[in-house]
Parts: sequence; structure tokens; C-alpha cells
Amino acid sequence: MQSIAVIGGGITGVTSAYALAKRGYQVTLFEKQRYAAMETSFANGGQLSASNAEVWTCWSTVMKGLKWMLKKDAPLLVNPKPSWHKFSWFAEFMAAIPQYEANTTETARMAIAARELLFSWAEAENIDFDLKQKGILHIYRDKAGFEHAQRVSRLLAKGGLVRETLAPSDIQRIEPTLKGQYYGGFLTPSDSTGDIHKYTQGLAAACERLGVRCLYEQDVADVSADARGATVVVRQGDETLAHRFDAVVVSAGVASRKLAASLGDRVNIYPVKGYSITVNLTDAQSQAAAPQVSLLDDETKLVTSRLGQDRFRVAGTAEFNGYNKDIRADRIKPLIDWVNQCFPEVSTRSVVPWAGLRPMMPNMMPRVGRGRLPTVFYNTGHGHLGWTLSAVTADMLASVIDSAATSDRLVPASAS
Repeated sequence: MQSIAVIGGGITGVTSAYALAKRGYQVTLFEKQRYAAMETSFANGGQLSASNAEVWTCWSTVMKGLKWMLKKDAPLLVNPKPSWHKFSWFAEFMAAIPQYEANTTETARMAIAARELLFSWAEAENIDFDLKQKGILHIYRDKAGFEHAQRVSRLLAKGGLVRETLAPSDIQRIEPTLKGQYYGGFLTPSDSTGDIHKYTQGLAAACERLGVRCLYEQDVADVSADARGATVVVRQGDETLAHRFDAVVVSAGVASRKLAASLGDRVNIYPVKGYSITVNLTDAQSQAAAPQVSLLDDETKLVTSRLGQDRFRVAGTAEFNGYNKDIRADRIKPLIDWVNQCFPEVSTRSVVPWAGLRPMMPNMMPRVGRGRLPTVFYNTGHGHLGWTLSAVTADMLASVIDSAATSDRLVPASAS
């Protein structure tokens, strides 16, 4: 039985550890925070959204980014300060535009497959994560946005996703609490929402029951590998400890790029900041006035999730500003304003802001599989669909490692 280190205790690291443990591997999970899911997997938009599988690598995204560059409250904001990392990422982003259609369809296919796995794991491990299976409603305020969404629907359909086309009256019927004028919309009944933090924590506990050694509060200082195994060096307080394994999986979010470089691989992840607010529904009027159906407002690029009876999550925006986790008031205000506009009877007296860094590859596709060395593997770079895709990429990773082990590419470290 091979010993495998998984670096990262967010949704992709924990799902990787779980999938590997279920297949009989001896897994050790390293996480620098005190608990699992304390960074990017803490307070995202909550959507399990195959309907949001459209990759961003298209010319309309480029045009919007240029238009919004100097607007502080824009849905997409790029800090114009130059850096080689940013230049290289955007160059590869532009180069991936010809694969826009194929990647969108493939992402939808993966998201549908992930859904079945994620739900089956939650049922098997008895994880309560505020799951709400009422679909996701995409709303459009003008004809141009609606017609673009029609074209996207055809790409999603190729991946197996069914969406219903809606008139304004249908939108009002499906979510009567929503205020405003809309040109049309789309409903994906098979999509759902939930609390990623609760899910990841529940699955991390399941990992430990399966024998995974979860090591928290241990910052990975270095990782190295050769053809015989991998070494993970961690800092725990004032101590530095080295652990030897037969293989290593890098699922460390935005830290994956640096770890990959130390292993001889180029994984050009950029940290794309997203913001969310959690509106505490502290009175009966707010609870009745907050939506039950999840929304995606295309114009503002905001998504919503109803988390139980007393929480309403609104999230979105994309900020290219390096490894910066600051919660900016001018980026939070548009989210609160959107709630006040679309759901005026919801009280925004109690709002909890949050920001996280999405690990995005330039082509918007996750990096899953082998590294340069036979003992190095990756499951990272999921961008804005980390939770949506996590279960299927973990299963894909486990299959790749099974294949490597069967072909004797993984030699027990004790033999080195």
C-alpha cells in the first residue's frame, strides 16, 4: 500500500484525500490552518453549478475587462500594476480563446459527473451542509446578455446539461421575492446549493474515520521529489519536520504554483480574488423576503445561495490584484446594494463580508494528473468552480494514481 501526502485542506485537497483513502491508500493531509476549509473554501457563493460552466476565455470577457479597468466597483477589476506573472497568465488566457467552446462543454460534462459523486459521499458520511435542490436561475436584464446565454446553453447541452428558457413572467413565478425588470432567464433544475465550509469539514472528519492522518497548523515550507518518493518539509511552531512518502499530491490552491515550481513543474495559477457577504436573516420578514431559489445575475456577475433558514449568501466579482486578501469596502458595497435593490425587504443590518483567492489556470480548466516526476500529482486550479468540480477531479486523480501504482511507477519510499 502506497503512502501519499496531500498538500492542502480546502475542498480539492479534502476530496482528494477522501477518494484516495476509499481506494486503500495511506494518506496524510497537510493544512496550514487550524481547521479544514478556512480559506477559499470558507464562504464562497455556495452554488453547485454546472450551469455556470462557461469558461471566461472569450473576447467579450476581454472587452469587458478593458471597459471596467478603472471602475473600482466593476464586476471584473484588474490592477494595472505590471508583473511578469500577470503578463504570462493573460498571454496564456488569450491563447486559450480558440478552445472556449470545447472547454465550456467539457466543464459542463465534468460538473454533471461531479454532482453524483458529491451527493453520494455526503449521504454515505451523513454530512449536513444546508443542501437546497431548487435549481439555479440565471437572470438577464437585456437582449444582448440573454442571446449570449442562448448560445452558451447550446454548448452546455453538448455536455449533457438541460436548461429551461424563461420569460419574465416565469422568473417572477419561480422566485416571487425577486424585484426588478428582466428580459428573460434560464433555469437549471438539476443544479443546487449548499455550504462548502460545512461540506468540507464534514468530509475531513470522514477522512479521519477512514484512517487519513490530518495534520493541521503545519505550514509546508518545502516539497521535493525524485523517482522513488517525495519529501514534505513542514513548519510547526519553531520546529521543522521532514516527512517521506511514496508520492505527493499538490492541492494547495493559490500556493500550488510555488510548490509546483519547486517540483520542476509549471502550474501557472493566478490568485483571482472573489468577495462574498453573508446576510444574517435575523427577523421573520427578512427570512420570508430572501429568495429560496439560487440566482446568477449576469449583468453584475453575482450569485446567491440560501443557506438554511437564517442565512443568505451573495458572492461574485473577480479581482486581479496578486496575493492580496484585503476585504475592500468599495468591493463589498455593490453586493449590499444589490441585495437592497433586488430584495428590499431583507434587512442588511447584519452582514458578514469575506474575500478569498480563487486558483485559476489561464485556460480555466483544472490541472489534474501527473507532474514531471512519477511521484508527483496535481489536483488544483479549479478557479470559480472548485466545489462544483471537486468530487470528479478527486476521482480522476485517484484513477491516475491507481494507474501509476499498477504500472509500478510508485515504488515504496522504504525501498529507497
